Amino acid sequence: MDKKVLVAGGAGYIGSHTCMKLSESGYTPIVFDNLTNGHEEFVRWGLLERGDIRDPQRLAEVIAAHKPLAILHFAALIEVGDSVTNPLAFYENNVIGSLNLLQAAIKGGVNHVVFSSTCATYGLPETETLDETHSQKPINPYGRTKWIVEQAIRDYSDLLGLRAVMLRYFNAAGADFEGRIGEWHQPETHAIPIAIEAALGRRRDFKIFGTDYPTRDGTCVRDYIHVLDLADAHVRAVDYLLAGGKTEAINLGTGVGTTVKELLDTIRTVSGRAFPVEESARRPGDSTLLVADNKKAAALLGWAPRYGIEDIVRSAWNWHTKHNASH
Repeated sequence: MDKKVLVAGGAGYIGSHTCMKLSESGYTPIVFDNLTNGHEEFVRWGLLERGDIRDPQRLAEVIAAHKPLAILHFAALIEVGDSVTNPLAFYENNVIGSLNLLQAAIKGGVNHVVFSSTCATYGLPETETLDETHSQKPINPYGRTKWIVEQAIRDYSDLLGLRAVMLRYFNAAGADFEGRIGEWHQPETHAIPIAIEAALGRRRDFKIFGTDYPTRDGTCVRDYIHVLDLADAHVRAVDYLLAGGKTEAINLGTGVGTTVKELLDTIRTVSGRAFPVEESARRPGDSTLLVADNKKAAALLGWAPRYGIEDIVRSAWNWHTKHNASH
C-alpha cells in the first residue's frame, strides 16, 4: 500500500526535514507549497504540488488526486516581529488558510492532521518549565493565530471526528547532518544562523538583547531542539493517529535551557572562530525563560530528543559553511 501523506509547507525548513524522515519511515510525502518561503530544491523526498492554503479549490484538487492518509500542516508565516507590524497577513495565512485546509481535509475524507503549533501560544511563562496544561495567553499576533487554529482543531475534533496532534515547538534549530537541507530564511532572524553568519564574517556582529535577566549569566534562556528530533516526532505523531490516537497537544523541546551567552560559546567552540558581539537593551515581549516539559511526548509518542546543543550547532555550521555561501 502506498502510504501517502500531504505535507503543507513541505518545502520549508521543518517541513523538508520531516519529509526526509517520513520517506525513511515508509511514507510517501506529497509536498503542497507556494514556495513563498520554501525552496524547490528542498523537495527531494516526494512530489511537489504547487498551491496555496488560501486556495480551497487547489487544496481539494490535490487531496482528491492523492487521497493521503494524513495531512501535516507546516504552512505558516512565522516571524513574530512581522506579525506585530503586519497582523492581517498572519490572520489571512495562518488562520484562514488553516481553516481552508481543515475543511478540505474533512471534505476529502482525511481525518488525521498533525499541526505545527508553538510555545508562543503560552505567552509569558508562569513556571520554570512549561507543560501542556500551562495557560495559553499569547502576547503577539503570531502566537494568537496558532492558538486560534488549535481551538478550531479541538472544535472540529469534537463535532466532525477529526483527530489531530498539535505539536508545540520550542526553538527549532540545526540541520540535516549530511548537509542536504538546512535553515535558510530570507531575511534571517533566528539566533543560531545569525551568530554563524557573524562567525563567517557575513555580518558585522551578533546582538545580545538584554544582559540583565534573572538567569545564570543575565541573558535569556531558550530550549533549542534539533530539527531532526522535531521531524522524528512528526512521524511518530502520524503513526499515533493512524493507530487510533485521539486529539492532543504535545510540547516538543529538550527540557534543557541554554542562555544566549552559552549558545555563543558553543558556536565559538564548534567554529573555532571569535566574532564581535554587541550588548543591547532588552526587546519588548522577550521572555526570560522558555523551556519545555516534554514528558507527554515521551508518554504518548515514545519520543525523546537525541541531540543536544553541540550537535545542533555542529550541523548548522556544516550547512551554512557549505551551502549558504552561494545564496
